[in-house]
Amino acid sequence: MPNADIRTAMPTINGHTDVYFIVGDPVQQVQAPTTFNRIFSLLGINAVLVPVHIAPADLQSFVASAFKAPNIKGVWVTIPHKAPMLSWLDSCSDLAKMAGAVNAVRRNADGSLEGGLFDGEGFVASLDYFQIRYQARRVLMLGAGGAAAAIAASLALAGASAPAEIAFFDPAPGRAASAAQRMAALSPVPLVAAASNDPAGYDLVINATPLGMQASDPMPFDVARMEPQAALVDILMKNQPTPAVRAVRARGLVAEPGFEMMIQQTHCYLDFFGFHAAAQHVRQDANFLRELIYPSELLDEIRR
Repeated sequence: MPNADIRTAMPTINGHTDVYFIVGDPVQQVQAPTTFNRIFSLLGINAVLVPVHIAPADLQSFVASAFKAPNIKGVWVTIPHKAPMLSWLDSCSDLAKMAGAVNAVRRNADGSLEGGLFDGEGFVASLDYFQIRYQARRVLMLGAGGAAAAIAASLALAGASAPAEIAFFDPAPGRAASAAQRMAALSPVPLVAAASNDPAGYDLVINATPLGMQASDPMPFDVARMEPQAALVDILMKNQPTPAVRAVRARGLVAEPGFEMMIQQTHCYLDFFGFHAAAQHVRQDANFLRELIYPSELLDEIRR
């Protein structure tokens, strides 16, 4: 597809348009509306994805009211709503149950609300895309929120490709231990709470914290302590390459931003919401999404 079409395409909204929301607090950082609205336009889908800033106290009432409108077909879910949303649904995927979070909700034909979780699937696929090894390796997960839990669940359930151990670290007291204990019963892989954010001894470090979103943020960990064979994936979608990514690359180690994680889960969302032909198109050719989502300097890097 021509570059100009990808960057400028937007859906035409009319009385037949299906409406989807992405709910978060805040929502200024979300990339999904830009991506999916251009997909809808390019593939001739009469739908639109709209960001909605909703405080946690208002989430349940907003979602209940929104789904009363028959042309509102589904909801994308981002921070901090991924975990709370789960308790109000009629059903969800096994991954969502293990992680205790969802990032998509659809209304089924019988009116029931069903949740799905795709962050982890996208993340694991991005590791495969970048040829970052995780089988039988030790993983340090920085952060213990919904995205971190989703990634840990998909890694733990990766079967023969699963890591040897996943350790959570979160600066909030008890949060890492709570995540590890909650998920451990459903995990074939040891899930533990790390005593610190020290990356020494780990083969893969995942930054699932907000640190790096602002230029004034401290580093999420001590890059100098990373093992020589280790890799970093920083799932932030803003301010990439983050200081952590730049510092790890300066050491000559592998460090990748989170954009590929988003690309690799795009077809999951499309399938979940019933856009099967569009999902197949994306599976067969995701390069147009990379041109859309990656900043130009990072796009040049992955093409080298």
